[in-house]
Amino acid sequence: MIAKMEDAIRNYRGKPIKIMEVCGTHTYQIARLGIGDLLPEAIRLVSGPGCPVCVTPAGYIDTAAEIVARPGTTLLTFGDMMRVPGNNTRLDSRAKIMYSPMEVIPLAKENPETAFVVAAVGFETTLPVYGLLIQKLIEMNIKNVRLLMAVKSIMPALEWLIQNQPDIQGFIGPGHVSAILGYGVYEKLNMPLAVGGFSYEHIVSAIYDLLRQAERGTREVHNLYPGVVTKSGNETALEIIDTYFETRPSVWRGLGEIPNSGYRLKKAFSAFDAGDYSEQSTEHEGCRCCDVIIGKCLPTECPLFGTACTPECPVGPCMVSMEGSCGIYYETGR
Repeated sequence: MIAKMEDAIRNYRGKPIKIMEVCGTHTYQIARLGIGDLLPEAIRLVSGPGCPVCVTPAGYIDTAAEIVARPGTTLLTFGDMMRVPGNNTRLDSRAKIMYSPMEVIPLAKENPETAFVVAAVGFETTLPVYGLLIQKLIEMNIKNVRLLMAVKSIMPALEWLIQNQPDIQGFIGPGHVSAILGYGVYEKLNMPLAVGGFSYEHIVSAIYDLLRQAERGTREVHNLYPGVVTKSGNETALEIIDTYFETRPSVWRGLGEIPNSGYRLKKAFSAFDAGDYSEQSTEHEGCRCCDVIIGKCLPTECPLFGTACTPECPVGPCMVSMEGSCGIYYETGR
């Protein structure tokens, strides 16, 4: 069956079609597995806003850097945030790299005189972990931990893309986020969408599905990852999200402010809130990260790609993160 799909993709002669892989992990796998070699000129695959570091405003980095400089304060962050440029600064070695937000618990317990701030970025995939962290802090009566919240909600971003980038004709739905939200939430988009996993077979199946939908003129949501994704999602994780968080307007790099597209702690848990951050982003002259994020251009179409902007000396966030399109294109030669 997969050979039939490969042939159909390779020999596609229909109208030009633009498909967006929303998730940064899909972008990485497409490049690593050489799936781009299957595609004829009429099929254009572009990356989307599924890299949380990439869509976070530069002002968040400025605020995090200010927190790092406070006496008696330790900021914990995922490693890729360390090299993301802010408007005026970057994080430095005084920030502590974490692999899980839960790492703050023993640190805070052993150092009650230190204020710990967790740089909370991500999508609905990581949001339940932050909720469980709050739960544990309450249970253990730990009061010296705060969250600097910049977690995004993927659905409003997809709605924005449909309204503002009408040449996108189908989405490869994000596997990890869909495992939490369920594929049923996408049905209101009225857009061809295939939820896929991360293997070669999953991604090829998703592309094939979207091509068939384009040929038939259908706008359906198909779940090609049934072992992980259900229609209603992970009810336990959704309950945790609903307990601790509520949505708010949020600024996305490349998309601007989108209503109800960010998460904040509910008022009952405001004692764990590190406060607001700057949502300003001043883009470096020539950098096209904002266009890459919304699928308006490929990383290789940016004039800085591979010259002034490299993983060793990144100008924009898309060159930094493991899920950033520019870094993936640079490392894999996609």
